Amino acid sequence: MKNATLRQLKVFETVARLSSFSRAAEELHLTQPAVSTQVKKLEDHAGLSLFEQLGKKIYLTPAGAELLGYSRVIIQQFQSAEEAMAQFKGVSGGKLNVAVISAGDYFFPRLLVEFARCHEGVTLNFTVHNREELLDQLAENMTDLAIMVRPPADMDTINEAFAPHPYVIVAAPSHPLAQKKRIPMSVLMREQFVVREKGSDTWHSMEEGFGANLDHINIAMEIKSTETIKQAVIAGMGISFLSAHTIGLEVQAGSLVVLDVQDFPLMLNWYVVHRKNKRLPPVAEAFKKFLMSDGAALIQQIVGLDPQPEKRAKTRK
Repeated sequence: MKNATLRQLKVFETVARLSSFSRAAEELHLTQPAVSTQVKKLEDHAGLSLFEQLGKKIYLTPAGAELLGYSRVIIQQFQSAEEAMAQFKGVSGGKLNVAVISAGDYFFPRLLVEFARCHEGVTLNFTVHNREELLDQLAENMTDLAIMVRPPADMDTINEAFAPHPYVIVAAPSHPLAQKKRIPMSVLMREQFVVREKGSDTWHSMEEGFGANLDHINIAMEIKSTETIKQAVIAGMGISFLSAHTIGLEVQAGSLVVLDVQDFPLMLNWYVVHRKNKRLPPVAEAFKKFLMSDGAALIQQIVGLDPQPEKRAKTRK
């Protein structure tokens, strides 16, 4: 193992954590053959197989499970050393590690660009995850800051709201409800819904918005991709509950409309989250202050959508 590299350990850890070579390649921004090559080199160094495939799934071998623990310790030690060195660099020249739930990727890159424009020399490490993956990033200390709607209740974190996050009901412009006003929930219950998968952050927000009515929703399709959901709604396959921050372009183009539903939009918040005892490098502290002071205005400017502001929205903390 003396010739193994940190890169090989990181690739191995990612494959083991995601139980998938293809998903690891996506997260690491590598090709799948490149990921396979790095794992094969590590197996050659170890002289043992680290994964085995049963059917279509891969599993760690006993040797792989043992090496995974050591790999995470080694990766963490390198991260700690990097953070310690960043303390001496200040903001300029520092590396910002930030992870965000999938709804945020519609505007978050623009926020990062604006921050980097004001802090020359900053290196950006930005990843997008579903809620479960994002919580894993926090738990495993794989990111400095996490951007989400619903901070964890069972993790020792500091959670600060920095911008409103509205959720709305959307439909195709040709839908019979598109021109209706003050649509009651009872009418909405008769419609077919295309929804995000159970356990996603959007699904949890939907639970808040619909309450006990959630059990009576007619779910036509459950889809993991917000982009696919939008296309399904545009095609007339049903209506959907989505973050207003994901539909700005479609509403402006006239391919989607926001329905005028009683007690909607559901107003939640974007939070910047980090572990309570996490020693944030100066660049992460600076980015957190940037979000608190400018995040809300910039998001509104980027998204360009104020979902029916004249209505009294249902607001949640």
